[in-house]
Amino acid sequence: MAEDLVIRGGTIVDGSGASGYVADLAISGGLITAIGPDLPPGREELDATGRLVTPGFVDIHTHYDGQAVWDSHLAPSAIHGVTTAVMGNCGVGFAPVHPGEEMKLIELMEGVEDIPAPVLSQGLNFTWESFSEYMAVLDGKPRDIDICALVPHAAVRVYVMGERALALEPANQGDIAAMRSIVAEAVKAGAFGFSTSRTISHKTLKGDSTPTLRAQEDELTGIALGLKEAGAGFLEVVSDFNLPDAATEFAMLRRVAEACGRPMVFSLTARHDRTEVWKELLALSNKAAADGVRIRPVFPPRPIGILMGLLGSQNPFSGAPSYQAIAHLPVPERIVAMRDPETRARILADDRITGSNFPLITRLSFERMFPFGDPPDYVPHRETSVAAQAAREGRSAEEVAYDMLLANDGQGFLFCPLTNYADFTLDACEELLRHRNTIVGLSDGGAHVGFISDGSFPTFLLSYWGKQRGLPIEELIRRQTSDTAHAAGLPDRGTLKVGMRADINIIDYDRLALDRPGMLYDLPAGGRRLMQRARGYDATIVAGEVTYRHGEATGALPGKLVRCTA
Repeated sequence: MAEDLVIRGGTIVDGSGASGYVADLAISGGLITAIGPDLPPGREELDATGRLVTPGFVDIHTHYDGQAVWDSHLAPSAIHGVTTAVMGNCGVGFAPVHPGEEMKLIELMEGVEDIPAPVLSQGLNFTWESFSEYMAVLDGKPRDIDICALVPHAAVRVYVMGERALALEPANQGDIAAMRSIVAEAVKAGAFGFSTSRTISHKTLKGDSTPTLRAQEDELTGIALGLKEAGAGFLEVVSDFNLPDAATEFAMLRRVAEACGRPMVFSLTARHDRTEVWKELLALSNKAAADGVRIRPVFPPRPIGILMGLLGSQNPFSGAPSYQAIAHLPVPERIVAMRDPETRARILADDRITGSNFPLITRLSFERMFPFGDPPDYVPHRETSVAAQAAREGRSAEEVAYDMLLANDGQGFLFCPLTNYADFTLDACEELLRHRNTIVGLSDGGAHVGFISDGSFPTFLLSYWGKQRGLPIEELIRRQTSDTAHAAGLPDRGTLKVGMRADINIIDYDRLALDRPGMLYDLPAGGRRLMQRARGYDATIVAGEVTYRHGEATGALPGKLVRCTA
């Protein structure tokens, strides 16, 4: 019998890190059935001559917890070669939840991940209470990629402790036992683990800290033992690593990992204020790995950067009262108002910090604010910054930034690196790429819809680090296929081998490039979201079905909720 699909003559980069080779690849029943020369004809064939044939990408850090309920197309990840996404990171999500307390979780997700409350309120039906019931809802919707769910600490803590959790009170032994039971039950039902946040940057729009901020070691250990009881899953942690210092915090987390015997991953970026801490944490995690303790840092392959513009939710003047008075206007009308000399003078004279919903963003230095350009420039030269241009022109940085916002009919953005660009290079990212214990990730796909567009990380990894910087393509593919699949606990995908799941990308590597982000208005309640497309993906295949051709959805929806088994 003919195979369902045969991919002809592509260069197989199998995800293991081994050198590529030219061969055909056959698929039947959603699995790879043969790889070799001159395979028999299939019912459908794709010519991949001159193309890379790779495993589908596995993104270990996303936030599709809401979008996966209302949307079958999980863009932007799906249009950047991702075929499996792990969501529920950073300790935020929508289950478990007591009826009537849904807004507590919505408000937290709105502040932490910049997904507007009206979008979530309209898009989520909250027909669930337990995490197992939430997974059942996810299970009932077809999608263009597979999803895996982590149990979010904030939701569990609020469910068990109520207002005491929101007040950041310590958990008692009864609370810990209840949380452990909930997590163990969820993992036994198929959740991929447990996530928590220990960073002061995670707040509601009202300024309230995430309920998990001050969780003590006994609470984290108790919950982690739920994973040990279930015999599956991993822990995901985001922390500032500054209370009282990085080594002390890491040592505590290492003890938690040792107690439960389950893998742990943590977010690692090169901060601009404590520029050497990432090196210390890298060394500590490498030492843990050498000692047999499975703790791995997850890092981004470029700066995590804010996109400020009139199209998005943030710009340097978002907190200025005179700007807020016109912020509701459509962009063309807002531009007319901003060009009025009197309005311009008022906005430039206003206090733009105090009234901002995101004061940390509004305070970003103009020395680290750059015109984004088209094609987008993620590695801008220092002399192109707003501050440098203002110095050359003898104007204030505020004036220069204001004029940049108005350029190109308000369609452009200012790029503001938050991390990984302390010395105006990507040297930190390059160093992290050279360590086998690190994991490439932190795309935050599905989140920060109004001012961050990092769901394109997979494409950037190949187009920048491969094409422009010359790192081996085989290693870059391994980084976001077999490596991330193994870290997440997905043994059936991530490599192109007979018997493995047929999640595949066919890539025109010469053409691979990122487009400039734009704004879509397709979320529930008319919400907006940044969307960045790519060129060079000839096809993306999920479970043997072609879901995208040249960046356009085919209508096939073979993706499902994956339930953890290891």
